[in-house]
Amino acid sequence: MGSRAQRTAFSEWWWTVDRLTLGALVALMLGGIVLCLAASPPVAARIGLDPFHFVDRQVLFLIPAGAVLIVTSFLSPREVRQVSLVVFAVSLVLVALTPHFGAEIKGARRWLVILGINIQPSEFLKPAFVILIAWLFGESAKRPEMPANLIALVLLVVVVALLVMQPDFGQTMLIALVWSALFYMAGMRLIWVIGLAATAGAGLMTAFYTVPHVAQRIQGFLDPSAGNSFNVDIATESFLRGGWFGRGPGEGTIKRILPEGHTDFVFAVAAEEFGIVLCLILVALFAFIVIRALIKAMRNNDPFARFAVAGLAILFGLQSTINMAVNLHLMPAKGMTLPFISYGGSSLISLAYAMGMLVALTRERPRAQLPGDIVISGSPV
Repeated sequence: MGSRAQRTAFSEWWWTVDRLTLGALVALMLGGIVLCLAASPPVAARIGLDPFHFVDRQVLFLIPAGAVLIVTSFLSPREVRQVSLVVFAVSLVLVALTPHFGAEIKGARRWLVILGINIQPSEFLKPAFVILIAWLFGESAKRPEMPANLIALVLLVVVVALLVMQPDFGQTMLIALVWSALFYMAGMRLIWVIGLAATAGAGLMTAFYTVPHVAQRIQGFLDPSAGNSFNVDIATESFLRGGWFGRGPGEGTIKRILPEGHTDFVFAVAAEEFGIVLCLILVALFAFIVIRALIKAMRNNDPFARFAVAGLAILFGLQSTINMAVNLHLMPAKGMTLPFISYGGSSLISLAYAMGMLVALTRERPRAQLPGDIVISGSPV
């Protein structure tokens, strides 16, 4: 790996990167392959594909995802902002085009076909949006005269409006929650808390009365007999069948009738075949990454890095929590993937991009010398 004395780009990266977080992310990626191997063959067989179609594609997606994660982790904070601005601008345009040119799937238009590849632009919009909002809130902390909070609010309104047009209420809720968390960190006043909560409540009520599938999901969650709760009921049963140690690899039966067992409900397949113990290990890996990132954010003196790392960690943690909560019937179905575990190219690569930025921003960098510091051998003391 090279010694600390060697001043190559790789050695400098290796000795400053958070290797524990990197190791946890690699473990999730490898776990995703194993669980895709367990969950996807029945789904592929039902739609007339090769049994290992989704497994092969997941492994193929891991190549660019791994490259994106590593390359992004080499970026400086300034480069993170610059790349995110480009990604955000491109993703925003694609999200705006999706309702008009995307294929309709289950009443929503969230996917675009570009050069023969299905892409979900909103997946790439999320991490780039978090970085831009973190920069705005960071600038607001350093320069109160700058209308950064107003610009951040305008960006939120624009992004939410475009996502609702698809409609994609799961991603809308996720982005709004992360934005609110960062706004709270930036010193949000109580009147803003009340206003945002009221707006969110009004939006949810509007969606309930105007969008049929939203009403069905909420009614099905509150009263299973009132709506189609087949997926959630079957997923919940898998935890009972699997017990602590599972029925064994390949021995699960729930996946044969679970329509989205390789994507939204892969956590349920893991519970039946590998048991609650594996589920707890996955929860521990997600919690380790999030808590470690939040601790590093708390210790960071740079406002931008602090907001960005916290925002990316909250985004990662909330998405994981929502997926697992849906599988356990703790909240209505959202159609949200389990990071690095569920099948999906857009989700996998966008998460790799997000975690690459998190790793880049948590690298150990020398503290900028302050006036009055005594320098010994090039380091301030």
